[in-house]
Amino acid sequence: MSENGEIQRSILPIPDRPHVGLVTYDAKDQNTKYPPIEPLRPPAGAPNVLIILIDDVGFGASSAFGGPCETPNFEKLAKGGLRYNRFHTTALCAPTRAALLTGRNHHSVGMGGITEVATSAPGNSSLRPNNKAPLAQTLTLNGYSTAQFGKCHEVPVWQSSPMGPFDMWPTGSGFEYFYGFIGGEDNQWYPSLYEGTAPVEPPKTPEEGYHLTEDLADNAVSWVRTQKALMPDKPFFMYFAPGATHAPHHVPKKWIEKYKGKFAHGWDKQRELTFAKQKELGVIPDDADLTPRNAEMPAWDDMDAELKPILERQMQIYAGFLSHTDHHVGRLLDAIEELGVMDDTLIYLIIGDNGASAEGTLQGTFNEMINFNAMGALETPAFMAERLDKFGGPESYNHYAVGWAWAMDTPFQWTKQVASHWGGTRNGTILHWPKVIKSKGDLRSQFCHVIDVAPTVLEAAGIPEPTMVNGVTRAGAP
Repeated sequence: MSENGEIQRSILPIPDRPHVGLVTYDAKDQNTKYPPIEPLRPPAGAPNVLIILIDDVGFGASSAFGGPCETPNFEKLAKGGLRYNRFHTTALCAPTRAALLTGRNHHSVGMGGITEVATSAPGNSSLRPNNKAPLAQTLTLNGYSTAQFGKCHEVPVWQSSPMGPFDMWPTGSGFEYFYGFIGGEDNQWYPSLYEGTAPVEPPKTPEEGYHLTEDLADNAVSWVRTQKALMPDKPFFMYFAPGATHAPHHVPKKWIEKYKGKFAHGWDKQRELTFAKQKELGVIPDDADLTPRNAEMPAWDDMDAELKPILERQMQIYAGFLSHTDHHVGRLLDAIEELGVMDDTLIYLIIGDNGASAEGTLQGTFNEMINFNAMGALETPAFMAERLDKFGGPESYNHYAVGWAWAMDTPFQWTKQVASHWGGTRNGTILHWPKVIKSKGDLRSQFCHVIDVAPTVLEAAGIPEPTMVNGVTRAGAP
């Protein structure tokens, strides 16, 4: 504690403050009291913080940025906050997440690529140095309640079993609670779930109405209600990162049917439609040009006529998947509103940890693992046509064609994995904080990067970046 009585927060954990004053020890004295323990809290005025990270969504997918996938809850958040049209990620899942959660360049925290391709090369080990404390750890040690729900793609592959070690898992990285899955993707119908570090079974089956995104939202809503019921004076930090809309594209059929007939025009026309809508919304400049189709991207008109109904269905499924995700994010936002704390909650909605995924081959796939095992030739048009109604359901592990990924990255070139072009790295982002943001509905076009989130959160909370955590001095390099 400083001379003026303020808590020094640069060295964490904050040392316990000894009680100064009279303490009696006579049990017969009615004035005897146990020395008061002052609970640890962040600085006065520190907001609740909610970071929502959607998976594998291009700049031109969500209707909040002119795309064809209806996301009314994203739009509502944008109208009450700020839209950012020059926010950048790293073109890949794990590097973006590691950078987001530390406020550091992804190479500096060992995540130059995804965990599955880690090597001993500098910056690519997937091991976060212990002198670069994650944001969640800093907030927890400053008195926040913290929880993560959904995808955790930051655990080294050889540490991802139920036996750990767990220091890179969410609960070893500062979060007090975790419910979700470890790895880059999971089956939305039959996920491999963990609560903390213990494997758990989904609460019901797909036949009983189970879907992972809904389950994650259920748990997130329950947690935030409990947190505010038991510790109303304590702010929360929640990181909500569903596996959606990463492949496999799994969603209940009613969400797929919502888009029936809406993508028969193909991906070339869809880019034109999205481009016009983006100009209408003002999320791209009036004088912007639509990037041309690269030779490696097949034209819709050149696709096999037998394939086109299958390709159309693939995009219907993806659009339904994103709308379904928006719906369950909306449930979480509604819960925060019902608790009466929306005005004092800083929300980041990052619509994509990279651009749309082009990992589904030129024709899409019923089971993306076939392609990863170099057996894509087995999925002929006839094979997929026979399974058309099963796409998106529990029997599939599907992914859409490259052309749709390209269309979802409108107006930019290329896709996820391509860090040299904005189709891979530019993601629509929304910032919402009613208590502070007065110019609601405005557009922001300054250059932003995912590493800006952590320092912004700390500044908003009035918390300094620590110089030492658990006896380890902070590294100087970004």
